[in-house]
Amino acid sequence: MPKRTLQGVVVSDKQTKTVVVRVDRRFTHPIYKKTIRRSKNYHAHDENSEFKPGDMVWIEESKPMSKLKHWTVVRGEQKKTA
Repeated sequence: MPKRTLQGVVVSDKQTKTVVVRVDRRFTHPIYKKTIRRSKNYHAHDENSEFKPGDMVWIEESKPMSKLKHWTVVRGEQKKTA
């Protein structure tokens, strides 16, 4: 079974080697046919602590590393600062 990959935005980097990633999803309500947005936060392992809040990252499922951390950052795009 392939590992799931999700795309999201880093919302916190306060922990060591861990980032919190917000993943948004959109779906149509089954009865009202209106598009709904839902988001969920995932704790992901960031070995070099290179991503900061606002960066776009891709996370992949991995074996559990702690109570909350079951994802690893595989790649990301750092936010451009002007």
